[in-house]
Amino acid sequence: MDYDVKDMTLAEPGRLAVEWAYRSMPVLALIRKRFAKEKPLRGLRLGACLHVTTETASLMETLKAGGAEVRLCASNPLSTQDYVAAYLVKYHSIPVYAIKGEDTETYYRHIHAVLDMKPHLTMDDGADLVSMIHSKRKDLIRGIVGGTEETTTGVIRLRAMARRGVLRFPIVAVNDAQTKYLFDNRYGTGQSTIDGIIRATNRLVAGSVFVVCGYGWCSRGLAMRAHGLGASVVVTEVDPLKALEAVMDGYRVMPIDEAAQIGDFFCTLTGNINVIRREHFLMMKDGAIVSNSGHFNVELDLDGLGRITKKKRKIREFVEEYTLKNNRRVYVLGEGRLINLAAAEGHPSSVMDMSFANQALSAEYLAKNVKILKRQVYAVPEDIDHEIARLKLAAMGVRIDALTPEQRKYLASWEMGT
Repeated sequence: MDYDVKDMTLAEPGRLAVEWAYRSMPVLALIRKRFAKEKPLRGLRLGACLHVTTETASLMETLKAGGAEVRLCASNPLSTQDYVAAYLVKYHSIPVYAIKGEDTETYYRHIHAVLDMKPHLTMDDGADLVSMIHSKRKDLIRGIVGGTEETTTGVIRLRAMARRGVLRFPIVAVNDAQTKYLFDNRYGTGQSTIDGIIRATNRLVAGSVFVVCGYGWCSRGLAMRAHGLGASVVVTEVDPLKALEAVMDGYRVMPIDEAAQIGDFFCTLTGNINVIRREHFLMMKDGAIVSNSGHFNVELDLDGLGRITKKKRKIREFVEEYTLKNNRRVYVLGEGRLINLAAAEGHPSSVMDMSFANQALSAEYLAKNVKILKRQVYAVPEDIDHEIARLKLAAMGVRIDALTPEQRKYLASWEMGT
């Protein structure tokens, strides 16, 4: 079996780590049990480009239990847990191509290694598989049933492709499921981003000015957690509705030009390019700490930062010190990549339980509906979203009410009023 991982001797600690994560993933466990019995993915080859974490391992095991032949590569050069990669190869014979810290050339070679299996289904976290297929691997399009996409960034890219009429197979936007973005993006990103920043720096958040760039669901989660730790939170936005919501949530809102001058911590979570630029770095206080928790490191203008830097050194793991030409020092965390995975372990498994339940059930949905789906981006079917929420509540021991016949009739009528 072909694979490319850092060290196969890490497989045993990987097994224990995956076991620990799996204990908090009851919804995926139920799906795996059904998949093992029904084999809804039998005969399908599935290529996945995801963060290689303990939670992802549980998803890969579930897909394989469902009958799929699976290959996996990393969706970010710094997001691989090397012991997980070794574990999947040794204990489940799943070809994995992922090494934490791999260079750009290796990263794309690994993507091609996954695509070499000629997948019927793609599973993306950032749309790199789909983009590669549509640019350099067009020979694969004919055999592809469809794909799923995990992230806000990826869905933005794929919807742009659909609008321009260049998307060649259907995609299910897993990111847009309520059981994904309301929990994974908000609570998962919020906690794991703070975790990554603190692990990298060991700096006190309380009493600091914490600048959150963007106010989507990921940013909301981070702002909430930073505020909870005692920071004064500043939000920057380009969308007036989101900016207004941030104000109503109790945060200061201002342009990045102003925030750059007062921030102690900065974190971008927008899905856009060059959010913090060269001129903003020059405005920052000596000792400002800058990170990114959006999917790609392009949110920070690192090239522009390099041009105004006279000295650069690694001062501790995941922390690079840039001494600027104005003699102020700016600290960039995790090479500007996803700080929650570069310096920490990503989202807690209990929240990824719902996200990856969406992935597994969306793959099943694509397989069952291949003849009717068109070349566009689809929402996760509402019944899947609600079933995942129901299963999660049941696993938590939480019961809810059901509508009475009278209430159902009232909601379905227009005649009844006050």
